[in-house]
Amino acid sequence: MAHNIKRLAEDIKREISVTIRELDTGSIVSVSHCELSNDLSYCRVYISTFEGGEKTVSAVERLKGASGIFKKQINARIKMRKIPELIFLPDNSLDYYDKISGIIDELKNNENEE
Repeated sequence: MAHNIKRLAEDIKREISVTIRELDTGSIVSVSHCELSNDLSYCRVYISTFEGGEKTVSAVERLKGASGIFKKQINARIKMRKIPELIFLPDNSLDYYDKISGIIDELKNNENEE
């Protein structure tokens, strides 16, 4: 069953990505990954933007408003009894990566100075 849930999550991710390209979101938006609940009632959709930070949060808010469009597209293209409730969340992993990378660079610079 877990394999089917992962496959459905990837299918939902693909359909949301296609629909996002058709919408005017104001920035480059991508779906980093989706997590589907075991009972298929909720799907967490993690969104990232090229700009990161505040742009990601504003993109998530715009996508929340368009969740009906996404559910309609998912219903048309994926055969499911129940379409999950979409929960859009910002994926700040790139910001986290930049922060950690900066700390590592700073430590390297301090080591070279000593």
